[in-house]
Amino acid sequence: MLARTSVAPGVAILGTDENIRFANAAFVSLIGHPVDEVVGKPLSAFYDMHRAEFACLAGVREAIAAGKEFCGTLHAEQFVAELCLVPVRDEAGAPRQFVVVMRDITGADRAEVELKETSRRFHDLFEHLPAGVVVHGPDTKILAANHVAAQWLGTNVEQMIGRGADDPAWRFIRKDNSPMQVAEQPVCRTIASKRNLSNLVIGVEHGEPQGKLWALCNTYHVCENGQLSEVVVCFTDCTELKRTEESLQKSEERLRLILQGSNDASWDWNLTTGELYYAPRWWQMVGRAENELPADEWLWLRLTHPEDQSRVLETFERALVGEKSAYEFELRLQHKDGHYVPVLLRGHIQRDAHGKAVRVSGTNTDLTERKAAESRIHQLAYFDYLTGLPNRRFLMEELHKLLSRSTRNGQIGALLFIDLDNFKLLNDTMGHDVGDLLLRQAAHRLRHTVREGDYVARLGGDEFVIVLDELGTDMKTAAAEADLVGHKVLAVCAEDYALPGRAYRSTATIGITLFDGHSEGVEALLKQADVAMYQAKAAGRNTLRFFDPIMQATIDQRYELEHDLREGLLRHEFRLFCQPQFDAAGRLVGGEVLLRWQHPQRGLVAPAEFVATAEATGLMVPVGRWVLGESCRRLAAWADDPVLGTIPLSVNVSAQQVRTPRFAADTLAVIADTGADPSRLSLELTESLLAENIEDVIEKMNRLKQAGIHFSIDDFGTGYSSLSYLKRFPLETLKIDQSFVHDILRDPNAAAIVEVIITLARKLGLQVVAEGVEQEAQRELLRQGGCDRFQGYLLGMPVSIDEFARRYGAAH
Repeated sequence: MLARTSVAPGVAILGTDENIRFANAAFVSLIGHPVDEVVGKPLSAFYDMHRAEFACLAGVREAIAAGKEFCGTLHAEQFVAELCLVPVRDEAGAPRQFVVVMRDITGADRAEVELKETSRRFHDLFEHLPAGVVVHGPDTKILAANHVAAQWLGTNVEQMIGRGADDPAWRFIRKDNSPMQVAEQPVCRTIASKRNLSNLVIGVEHGEPQGKLWALCNTYHVCENGQLSEVVVCFTDCTELKRTEESLQKSEERLRLILQGSNDASWDWNLTTGELYYAPRWWQMVGRAENELPADEWLWLRLTHPEDQSRVLETFERALVGEKSAYEFELRLQHKDGHYVPVLLRGHIQRDAHGKAVRVSGTNTDLTERKAAESRIHQLAYFDYLTGLPNRRFLMEELHKLLSRSTRNGQIGALLFIDLDNFKLLNDTMGHDVGDLLLRQAAHRLRHTVREGDYVARLGGDEFVIVLDELGTDMKTAAAEADLVGHKVLAVCAEDYALPGRAYRSTATIGITLFDGHSEGVEALLKQADVAMYQAKAAGRNTLRFFDPIMQATIDQRYELEHDLREGLLRHEFRLFCQPQFDAAGRLVGGEVLLRWQHPQRGLVAPAEFVATAEATGLMVPVGRWVLGESCRRLAAWADDPVLGTIPLSVNVSAQQVRTPRFAADTLAVIADTGADPSRLSLELTESLLAENIEDVIEKMNRLKQAGIHFSIDDFGTGYSSLSYLKRFPLETLKIDQSFVHDILRDPNAAAIVEVIITLARKLGLQVVAEGVEQEAQRELLRQGGCDRFQGYLLGMPVSIDEFARRYGAAH
């Protein structure tokens, strides 16, 4: 070993592997070897580990292994040296390297000089350490500190000296951000237990902008003669690490809450190591405790529904060998109680640099509620809520499929259009709840009358449809089979219905049409069956009819007429005509407004040809409103004429008009808008209208009566109203139907009826108008009988309203 050439303090840097990375000249001199022989070797390479220096070198090795500080005395062969070891830590608090200070204390005569030099060098090292160091006395008061510690605490070294652990300037906090009590501070815990602390995370609160700072803290206690003399607290700033940890915890908590809120179950499979993780929610989804079954990589496949296994496995294996990083598919997992849970599996594939799958992670989403919602939506979209039968939408889609299949296989089918007889009357008299009950019972009967493969649907209201499929390839055979089913339906529909408080008997009417691959289409089939059903209605109900092409032509004409009516109303093609009314002396006393349609191709069309269609399609309301408005405008225009300004105009009002809620209000609005005199307006109602909604009709008539409008009953004697109701209506006139007037000279019964009507009118204080007077003998007989007014071809033909004004005005 080389002789020592220097007694100055030696400084070296050791790595965590104990090897010397750097040594100054003084350190090399103390060891007695050249620098190139020192660097890269441990201290134990230069001293005999079996001699007196063993204890010191062993302490160095233990300190390096534990990442702690160390101070000891090295008793070498030629000298005695004091050795100090201080760890230098990284941002995470882990030792990165160690600083060794070694000074020769062999010669006592130079000890003081060397001590001062060593103290100066150690102070320089102390201040340049990247870690904070605070030295406390046994009373916790600070004896020394470096600037790193002062900076972390938000003060300076001078202000720290002499302060104790109980000083209010310190605002330490625990790892969970709660305030730390004085007794919990590292120095106090070390003094109390006389044990060193390692890797304790503590925080200190600062104001803005620093906020909270965090450090990884270690303590070392020094004892002299068995008494604790000092506590050294070393700490390394780990604020960024702590904030990263808190951010990670928040992210994990957020992910956990998201997974809980979304009801998803996570899983993870390391394909390299085989490590597998099923989250607790995954086990809950299949109704089992965690790890109740062997939690291997194919557990999920064993629980998969047998019908799904091959598809699911193929999709999964294809995803692994593919290039995409994500995949998803639906499957059914078996629950512990035996049922299968619908699941959406979403997976993410992690691949290595060569594209090989090394890890798969994902989530399982329970689709039970979504599937139930989809089922409910499908039920609402394709099934009738009241009866549970398929609705019109479902029927139309299935008919399209049946027609296509019929084209392929040549089979004939049949469509039965069923309408319950007198259902509206039941609804109106007993209420909709009772009507709904009857509909449900009818639906149940129809469903159990046909074969399992046949379709029963409800179109709406009291209309049902049965579709019979594959009735053979012969049209006659198919018609016979449809006829047989139709009569079965008639029989079950005619059975008593169990309604509240009574048994109710009803019937049905059926229209049938056959179809094959050559049929026109779904809409045409429904139209044909509907036409056949109306033909059955006309035949007396409670029967069935097959579709007849001739009947279809009639219906086509009806639809064409309906279209022309709508267009005619828009193009103002309707015209007003008027027929005069005279008294017994031959004086003009009024006129009845009549409607004509000036069709561009058909010419002038009489009401008998279009009124029924207008009423059936609801067009009579706007047409009647137009007639009333035009009539009032004429009354206003004739107000100053000495003749026309004194006579009333009778205007026929349809039952549909009167039933509208705003009939009275709309009529008064027309009077106000046109300026017509309401006393010169007489509204003619049909006798049958007075038998419906009695109270409502009376209320509307009284309201208009108070405004001055008059009322008469048209075609009296042909309706079925009760005479007891007659006195309740605010009437002024009865019009004898022209059928009685026509037969009055040759039929004693007709003459008797006319006599009764006139007598009844006299008793009730009503005037009588006879319409259809075509012969002078008819007029004379009516005059003698007491008739007040006369109307007919004998006295005056219906003419246009303009011609009526020219012919009967004061100027003529």
